[in-house]
Amino acid sequence: MSTAIVTGQPVPGSSLESDLRSLGFDVRTAADAAEAETLLAAVPADRRVALVDARFVGHPHALRLGLTDPRFPLAAVPGAVTAQPAARQQLTRAMARETSAGDGTTVEGPAPLGPGGGPALAVDSLADRVVAALDTDGGAVHRPELGSLVAAVPADPQARNEVRQAVAAVDDEAVRLKSAVKSRDGFFTTYFISPYSRYIARWCARRGLTPNQVTTASLLTALVAAGCAATGTRGGFVAAGVLLIASFVLDCTDGQLARYALKYSTLGAWLDATFDRAKEYAYYAGLALGAARGGDDVWALALGAMVLQTCRHVVDFSFNEANHDATANTSPTAALSDKLDSVGWTVWVRRMIVLPIGERWAMIAVLTALTTPRITFYALLIGCAFAATYTTAGRVLRSLTRKAERTDRAAQALADLTDTGPLAGTGAKRLGRRSPRNAFAAPLWAAAGAAVLLIDVSLRSFGNWQTVVGALVYVATSGRAVARSLKGPLDWLVPPVFRAAEYCTILVLAARAEVNGALPAAFGLVAAVAYHHYDTVYRIRGNAGAPPAWLVRSIGGHEGRTLLVTVLATVLTASQFTVALTVLAVAVALVVLVESIRFWVSAGAPAVHDEGEPA
Repeated sequence: MSTAIVTGQPVPGSSLESDLRSLGFDVRTAADAAEAETLLAAVPADRRVALVDARFVGHPHALRLGLTDPRFPLAAVPGAVTAQPAARQQLTRAMARETSAGDGTTVEGPAPLGPGGGPALAVDSLADRVVAALDTDGGAVHRPELGSLVAAVPADPQARNEVRQAVAAVDDEAVRLKSAVKSRDGFFTTYFISPYSRYIARWCARRGLTPNQVTTASLLTALVAAGCAATGTRGGFVAAGVLLIASFVLDCTDGQLARYALKYSTLGAWLDATFDRAKEYAYYAGLALGAARGGDDVWALALGAMVLQTCRHVVDFSFNEANHDATANTSPTAALSDKLDSVGWTVWVRRMIVLPIGERWAMIAVLTALTTPRITFYALLIGCAFAATYTTAGRVLRSLTRKAERTDRAAQALADLTDTGPLAGTGAKRLGRRSPRNAFAAPLWAAAGAAVLLIDVSLRSFGNWQTVVGALVYVATSGRAVARSLKGPLDWLVPPVFRAAEYCTILVLAARAEVNGALPAAFGLVAAVAYHHYDTVYRIRGNAGAPPAWLVRSIGGHEGRTLLVTVLATVLTASQFTVALTVLAVAVALVVLVESIRFWVSAGAPAVHDEGEPA
C-alpha cells in the first residue's frame, strides 16, 4: 500500500486524486505544510509515501514514472516527490526543514520555463522545496526522463490552461508504449519483434499478468522447444524452431511489460538474468539429443557453443565493470566508434555482426527447422567466434589507447569475477606486494597458465598424469595473476581467460575419454559452473556484491575445480570419470542454486531491472 499526501487547495476540474488512486495510492489532503507534516508522520513506516502539489497538471504516466518505480528510494517530478520506506527518514528531515523555514503559503505568478521551454520547478511548491532540501542534504533523488510527457505546477489559471493544452497535445499511452521498448536493441528485435510484442505487453498488463509470469512462460516454451528438438524428427525440428521464436517473443515481452507497468522486482531481476541462458543452453542440449537419435554425436559442438557464448558474455561483463566508472575514459578508438554510429546504416551492421540474442536465436531457429543440428552448431560456432573476435579486438584497442584510471570498485568487481578459490588465493596472498608491478602482468600470467594447461590436456592421452602438472602450473599462474589489484588496462581479460581455461579443460578431457555419456556429463558440469558465474555477474550489477566467500571455497574456485577434474581423469577409468563428472555437476548445481535462490528471493536483494544482453 502507498500513501499520497496532496498539499494545497484543490483545483476545480483536476483529475489528480483519481490519477493517484489509479496508481495505487491512498490519497490524503493537507491544507498547508504543517498539516502535511502531521499526515506524513502518521503514515506507517513500511509504506511508500508521496507528497504531491494540488496544482499539479500532467500526464498520468509522468506521475507513474515519478512515483511508482520500485528501483529508486527517492524520486521526483515537478510538483511531486516520493520516498520508499528506506528513504522515509530523509524525506521526514527535509519536510521538517521546510516546515520550520516557512508557513507553506504559495506565491501567485507565472510558472518559469525550464530547459526546452517546459515548466520548471515551482519555487512556491512544497513538494519542489522538499526536493531541493533533499538535494542539499545529499539525497540521491531520481528524476525520470519525461521526454514529451508533461509534469508542471502552473501558478495561475492562464498557465494552467496552457499546460492542459500541452497535455492534450501528447498521447500519453503512445509515449508509454514506445518507452516500453529498449532504447537500444538489435535489428531483428527492433523490426521483427517489438512492433507487436509491445502490444502483447500491454495486453498482459491490462489483465494483471506480471513480468515474472511472462518470463516463466518464455522458459517453459523454450523447454518445450528443446523437447521437440530432442525427438530428432524433421517435424520436431520445425516445431522447435517455431517455439524458440515464440519463446523469444515472450522474452522481449516480459521486459516491455516491466517497463510499461513499472513492475520491477528482485525476483524478476534474477529470473530475467538467468532464464535466458537456461533457455539457450537447454535448447543446445535438446539439439544434441535429437542429433544422437539420428546417429550423429554433436555433444562436443553443443558444449563448445555453450563455452564460447559464456566466454563472450564474460568479456562483456568484465569490460563494462572495469570501465563504467573509470576516469579519463576516452580513446581514439572510442571516438571512431562514436563517429561510425553517426552514420545510420553502420549502427545496424555493427549490432548485427556481434550476433546478439535476437539475431542468434533467429539463426538457430531457422537452421534447426531447415537443416541438421550439426550444421546449426557449425554456423553458431563460426558466427559467435567472429563476433567474439570483433568485440574483443575492439575492446583491447580501446583499452590500450585510452588513459583510464580504474577505481577500487572496478578492481574489486574484476576480482570477484575471477572466481578465485583457496588454492590460487593462498598463492596470491603469499606473493602480495612482492609481485612485480607491470601493467600487463595479470592477463599475461593468466594467459600463460591457460595456454600451458590447454596444450597439455590436448596433446596428452586420457589418463596421462602429466596433465596434472599442467593443472598445477595453471593454479600457480592463476595466483600470480591476481596477486595485485586488477587495475591494469587489460586486466578485464583475466576473468574470461579463466573461464575459457576451466571450461575447455572439461570439454577436452571429456572428449578424450571417448565413452558414451562423458560429454553430456561435461555439458552438465559446465552448465552448473556457468550458472554460478552468471549469478556472480548479476549480483555485482545489482550492487549487491559477490557471492559469499564460503560458496566460492566450497566449490573450489575455478583453479580448484580445474585441478580436481584433471586429477579425476588421471586416477579413474573413462567410465568412472564420466560418473565422477556427473556427481560433481549435481553437487555444484545444488550448492549454487540453493544459495542463489536464497539470495534472490530474500528481502536483502536489490530491486533492479537489468537490461542484460542486447536483444
